[in-house]
Amino acid sequence: MSGNLGELGIGVEGRVVGYEKEARSYRRRLMAMGLTPSTEFKVVRRAPLGDPMEINVRGYSLSLRKHEASAVLVQEL
Repeated sequence: MSGNLGELGIGVEGRVVGYEKEARSYRRRLMAMGLTPSTEFKVVRRAPLGDPMEINVRGYSLSLRKHEASAVLVQEL
């Protein structure tokens, strides 16, 4: 299944496939944090209201807000 990172549930593993075209302002920042195309990750947890979410990527934990996570296009593994 493909979609955006913000749609994935806890425990789901995936791979970054790209970014939303409207997310140009976030793209550079997300790539600097290690979310480059083909990078694998796992959704670890979400705050009670769903924002922010925590993922494990490249051996470290990364927290993203909903609007940042929705900019990342992913494919479930």
